[in-house]
Amino acid sequence: MSAESESGQVNVGGAADQLWAGGQALDRAIHEFTVDEDPVLDPVLMPWDVIGSAAHVRMLEHSGLLATADAGRLLDALRELHREAREGSLRIRPEQEDGHTALEQALSDRVGNAGRRVHLGRSRNDQVILALRLYLRDALLHLGGDVADMASAFVEFGERHDGMVMPGYTHMRRAMPSSVSQWSLAFAEGLIEELEALESVWARLDRCPLGAAAGFGVPLPIDREHTAELLGFTRVQRNPIDVISSRGRHELALLQWLASVGGVLEKYLWDLAVFSTGEYGIVDLPEAFTTGSSIMPQKRNPDVVELARARCRELRGLAGQLEQLAGGLPSSYHRDSQLMKAPVLRAVQRARGLFAVLKRLIPAVVMHPERLQAACSDELYAAHEASRRASEGLPFRDAYAQVGAEIRNGSFKPDRDQLSTAVDQNGRAPACWSEITAAGHWLEARRVQTDRCLEGLWTSPEDEHSAGV
Repeated sequence: MSAESESGQVNVGGAADQLWAGGQALDRAIHEFTVDEDPVLDPVLMPWDVIGSAAHVRMLEHSGLLATADAGRLLDALRELHREAREGSLRIRPEQEDGHTALEQALSDRVGNAGRRVHLGRSRNDQVILALRLYLRDALLHLGGDVADMASAFVEFGERHDGMVMPGYTHMRRAMPSSVSQWSLAFAEGLIEELEALESVWARLDRCPLGAAAGFGVPLPIDREHTAELLGFTRVQRNPIDVISSRGRHELALLQWLASVGGVLEKYLWDLAVFSTGEYGIVDLPEAFTTGSSIMPQKRNPDVVELARARCRELRGLAGQLEQLAGGLPSSYHRDSQLMKAPVLRAVQRARGLFAVLKRLIPAVVMHPERLQAACSDELYAAHEASRRASEGLPFRDAYAQVGAEIRNGSFKPDRDQLSTAVDQNGRAPACWSEITAAGHWLEARRVQTDRCLEGLWTSPEDEHSAGV
C-alpha cells in the first residue's frame, strides 16, 4: 500500500519500486503527473515487452553476458508472463508506474537475482521503442488484412451489381452516366493503393532498435544483429541516437497511413449517407446499421454510417496529435515522448473497430435498380453525345453547343444503346482481384516469418547448445 506524509510525499511500496526514483520519496502529485496514463495504456504493450525481453535474454546469453542456466530460468518465467500478459492477468500496481517496472519486478519475484540482470545492456528508452515497434508491426499486418478484406467486399459488391446503371455526381448533382460497379470498384482501387503504400510503412517498422540503450549505445560486446534475427527484423536500426530520435516518426507513418485509408472510406460513407436520403432514394441501409428516433416513430437514422465517418476524421485527428507531440524536439530522448503512446494505441484501436464494422456494412447495402435507372435521364448522356459528334469531324465546341441547344429546347434524344459502350459498367474487377491476392500473399508471408521467429524465442538455450545451434 502507498503511504503519504503530511507534506504530500508518498512512499509507494518503498522507493525501490520506482526504478528511476533514486531512493527518494515521491510527491503524490508529481508521481501521478509523470505516470499519467501509462498504467492504463501499457497492458496493451506488455506482451510485446515480454517478447522483447526474451530476445534480449537470448542475446545476452549468446554474447556470453548471461549464464545459460540463468537465461533458461528467465525464459521459463518470461514464457509464463507472456501468457499472463496476453490474458490480462499481469497487473501494473499503482506504485509500479508502468509495464517495464511491473515486468522487471515480476521477473525478480520469480527467479530472484537473475531477474535483476535482465536490464543489462538496455535502457527503458530502447525497451519501450522495441515494444511499440513489435506491437505496430503486428497491428499493421492485422490492419492490412482488414483493408484487403474491405477491398474484396467492394469488388464483390461491384460484381454482384454488374450492369446496373447509376448516375455519376459532381457538386452533388447528376452529371454523367456511371454504374454501381464503377462506383464500388473506385473504393476498391483506393484501398489497393493503400495496400501498396502499406509495404513502405512496414519497411520503416522492420528495423530492430534494441541495443541503442539510452541513445548512445552499450559499452558491452552485445550482438544487435542476433537480436534482430531472433525477432524477425530484417535489419538493425544502426545509429543509437537516431533510434531514440525516431520515437514518434515511425508511429506517425503508420497513423498517417491509417488516416489515408480513412480518407478513402470517408467518401464512401458520405455517399451512403446522401444516397440513402429520401431525396436521393437510391440506396437502403440495412436496419441493423440504423437506429430509431426517440420522438419520431417513422424515422431511421444512419448512426453507424455517421459514426464511422467521424472515426475517419478521428484518425486524422490522432495523426495530427501525434505529429504535434513528436515535432519541435531536439535529438535524443525527452520525456515528451511518453505522451505519444496514447494517440498511437487509440488510432490502432479505432481503426480495427471501424474496419470490422465496414466489412459487415459493405456487402449489406441495398441498391434500387429501378430508381437508379430513372435517375439516369437523357441529359446525363450529353457529354457522350457531344464527344460522338466530335469524333465524326465536328469541332467539339460546336458539338457541345448543339447538344446544349437541344437539351434546352427539349429535342435531345440520345441513342443510349449506341452510347452505352462509353459507360464503364464493369470497371477493372479482374485486375483488382489480382492485386488484392498479391497483397494478401505479401501479408501472409510477413505473418509466417514473424510468427516463426517469435515462436522460436522460447526454445531453451540448453537445447540449442546440445543441438549445436
